[in-house]
Amino acid sequence: MSERHPSTLAPDAARSPAEPPAIELIDVVKEYGGGVRALDHVSLVVKKGEFVALSGPSGCGKSTLLHLIAALDRPTEGIVRVNGRNLAHIHDLSGFRRLEVGLVFQLHNLLPRISVVANVEIAMYGTHRNSDARRERAMELLEEVDLAGRADRLPTQLSGGERQRVAIARSLANDPAVLLADEPTGNLDAESAHRIMALFARLQHRGMTVLLVTHDLGLASMADRLERIEAGRIVTPRHGEGARSSPGDGPAPMAEERAG
Repeated sequence: MSERHPSTLAPDAARSPAEPPAIELIDVVKEYGGGVRALDHVSLVVKKGEFVALSGPSGCGKSTLLHLIAALDRPTEGIVRVNGRNLAHIHDLSGFRRLEVGLVFQLHNLLPRISVVANVEIAMYGTHRNSDARRERAMELLEEVDLAGRADRLPTQLSGGERQRVAIARSLANDPAVLLADEPTGNLDAESAHRIMALFARLQHRGMTVLLVTHDLGLASMADRLERIEAGRIVTPRHGEGARSSPGDGPAPMAEERAG
């Protein structure tokens, strides 16, 4: 499977009408032991190059939905497709996750005893890149998230917002077509959170599909579209909830957060 480089993703590229959506869920149910139904017949379509926010109260099924799209779990019923591929028919799910989707979680999960650049390089192990190519790519990504000057530091020497940006750089290492972010700003101050959202908007402008799970409606409004989930079902957003008025209107870049 060929890998893409972000620089090759042209904004607003013309797409074939027959091209499948980036993400498609059809009548998806997810049940756990004891009859607990986390998702209840959910259907959702996210077009390629779209930035969609998924909001809702704690325990409503937001993270479960993201885990199904990332092939970290399987639905009890229904179909999950990513870039037209039915995940139930993919045998190498680890390879799918490595190359097709980027994952960013609330906890950055960086390895504390190795450098920032080494944390980004780890995502490229097992790909066609040799050690020199991995280091070059990792430095490119750290520059993208404005952290090239901190490449040799340990994660413990960075602020919370900086660590999360390293995690985003790592998620982009293999040029995924889809970026899935699960409450990536939950532990950050407002300035750092807006900086992360500005980064997501830049990535979308280059052609990446972004699906963001957040409980923060202010941040959700920076996406193209807001979907709300309650009690395991997609519902119509309430009055006053919504996404930005134009896909081209992104959040303004924020000043560099203080290290600490």
